[in-house]
Amino acid sequence: MNITKENIDALNAVVKVDITAEDYQDKVTSVLKDYRKKANIPGFRPGQVPMGLVKKQYGKSVMVDEVNKLLQESLNNYLVEEKLDILGNPLPKMDENFNWDAENFSFEFELGLAPEINVDLSKSKITKYNIVANDELIDKEVENLQNRFGEVINQEEIAENSTIKGVFTNEEKAIENKATFTLEDIKGKMNNKKFVGAKVGDVLELKSKNLFNEDIKLASSLGLKLEEVENEDAFPLTFKVEEISYTEPAELDQELFDKIFGEGVVATASELRDRIKADAEGQFAQQADQHLLNAVTENLIENTSFDLPKEFLIKWLGTAGEKPMNEEEATAEYDKSEKGLRYQLIEGKLMQENDIKVDFQELKDYAIGFIRQQMAQYGQTNPEDKELEEIAMKVLQNQDEARRLQSQLISSKMLDLFKEKISFDEKEVTYEEFVKEVYQ
Repeated sequence: MNITKENIDALNAVVKVDITAEDYQDKVTSVLKDYRKKANIPGFRPGQVPMGLVKKQYGKSVMVDEVNKLLQESLNNYLVEEKLDILGNPLPKMDENFNWDAENFSFEFELGLAPEINVDLSKSKITKYNIVANDELIDKEVENLQNRFGEVINQEEIAENSTIKGVFTNEEKAIENKATFTLEDIKGKMNNKKFVGAKVGDVLELKSKNLFNEDIKLASSLGLKLEEVENEDAFPLTFKVEEISYTEPAELDQELFDKIFGEGVVATASELRDRIKADAEGQFAQQADQHLLNAVTENLIENTSFDLPKEFLIKWLGTAGEKPMNEEEATAEYDKSEKGLRYQLIEGKLMQENDIKVDFQELKDYAIGFIRQQMAQYGQTNPEDKELEEIAMKVLQNQDEARRLQSQLISSKMLDLFKEKISFDEKEVTYEEFVKEVYQ
């Protein structure tokens, strides 16, 4: 057997595999002997079938099968031994003159080669947001907690502080939906006047347009999708009042603190505010980190220039899936996945240069930490280590879950690298400012 490689250019090559009869004949003979022992052919006792008959009946199919096995094994070994960094998988070149009746065979495969990449993190011009919880946000959360744990008191009629439950109806649009909202959700003085003073059992005549301050609240109250109300002309509604109440806010005392955080964890209103601030900023940090990772990713893709074997990859994509794609479909798939491929190559280069790896023990520890966090959200704060390890091992046996956790762990390591290597323009903002700058 002989394997050679010819470079077409920096990104494309052809590997030729020459196989002679000596390479596969012994294996074919061994398989045919085994066939002879097991063959059940009328007129012959088991194990007594003439070898010539076995060769005539099975020889060619066995030879084709063994040559293909040898070809695949040899090609894979060659790629590993030569340390060829390829994209996709080798694509066989079709030979119109190929003949399985010959004894010696030549096979050719197209290769798409990974490009040489130079990643310069110093080119990154990115803002790193530090999101702080301001007094306004903390005040609002304190109020929310007081209302959440407050006493609900029924009212005889709707007032400014009321929570209202009832049913919205429109026969023409088949709307009959129960909803709960506060008077603060209602938009405009005219609409507010229709509600204030209404009692349980009253039916109000309303218009859908500009009824609520937010379209998403209108959609949920009517049981519709957001797009069904955003651009819809006004239509009539009736609302039957079923329940009216208000919430007497809970006192900021030890009883409330213990209900929220557990006995003795928080002792004063000041400590409550500090805890709210710390918890909020912990959540904000996760959002800021995700934005930072996305921003660095986009920046690296934009500023790291290299070519890809596009024609090869389009051809490979056409054959890689369960359903073959034509050239137009494969080109569209390439265009859709090109940015992701570019970042994979950039990430791989950075991991190689900075010796970033993920071994199984590290992945298992990460899975245990993730599971511990999930259990804590459901009140299981002290699970045993043995239980956590057993759950983690079950999770990691699922290949999809294992890949997802590995991807998250790699992203975490990459984020740590970026924070260490990149000089960011840091900016302190409130959460509202962050949302406005980043998402609007």
